[in-house]
Amino acid sequence: MAVWVFPGQGSQAKGMGDGLFEEFSELTAQADSILRYSIKTLCLEDPRDQLSQTNYTQPALFVVSALAYHQQMNETGRQPDFVVGHSLGEYNALYAAGVFDFETGLKLVNKRGELMSQASGGGMAAVIGLSADAVIDVLQTNNLEGIDIANYNSGSQIVISGLKQDIDQAQASFEKAGARLFMPLKVSGAFHSRYMQSAHEEFSKYLELFSFNAPKIPVIANTTAKPYTIDTIAENLVNQIDHSVRWNESIQTLLSQGEKNFSEIGPGRVLTGLINRIKRGQ
Repeated sequence: MAVWVFPGQGSQAKGMGDGLFEEFSELTAQADSILRYSIKTLCLEDPRDQLSQTNYTQPALFVVSALAYHQQMNETGRQPDFVVGHSLGEYNALYAAGVFDFETGLKLVNKRGELMSQASGGGMAAVIGLSADAVIDVLQTNNLEGIDIANYNSGSQIVISGLKQDIDQAQASFEKAGARLFMPLKVSGAFHSRYMQSAHEEFSKYLELFSFNAPKIPVIANTTAKPYTIDTIAENLVNQIDHSVRWNESIQTLLSQGEKNFSEIGPGRVLTGLINRIKRGQ
């Protein structure tokens, strides 16, 4: 069965989407109208160094992955059997499943990026080489109770999130515990943690302006590692902002149902690498 996966923030790169904007000119024009700037110029040239800023990164990634999805549909002539996206990429998965149209998806992502960009003083770091249980043990035994787990990316790749000074302080403890790598991420906020509560509340109000369709194909939710239902759409999208991304468990859910052919749709191949690690039990 075919599973299409959509990347999240961190996969952006100048030059992404080259050729797609011309191929899907109507959607590109629609994006420009909603965003009030040229999405093509941002992605291909990034003249103002905005592509790494959350409020620009998120809509840019959504648009490029959406166009890549349409290209994949045209090339294969078929829909996937399952879709899943990492954090922001979940919006592309929901778009592919017909939960909302392109305009709605881009408006949601643009608002999400705007709210998340307002977070300050936070930090995140990838801890590589320790299991989730080991990471939790380090946090507990070193009185690092202000840090949350943001992403369970694979069996040995965990992302932590919290106040920047707490993240910086935690590095020595994780290295002492045997982490192969402690890599601070270039973010301004403590995404997928308790510190995003304000964005959670504001986004919840914004979602009330929209209605959604039941998924036409199964979408595995980041926060539950279970398929979306029509009743859980708004709840999942709001919770995703300040809850952990359970990527490892989501992929395990799919693998448990038999042989799957995974294709990463959008820029980069970060998720392909993670999925291969998960398959190897890493």
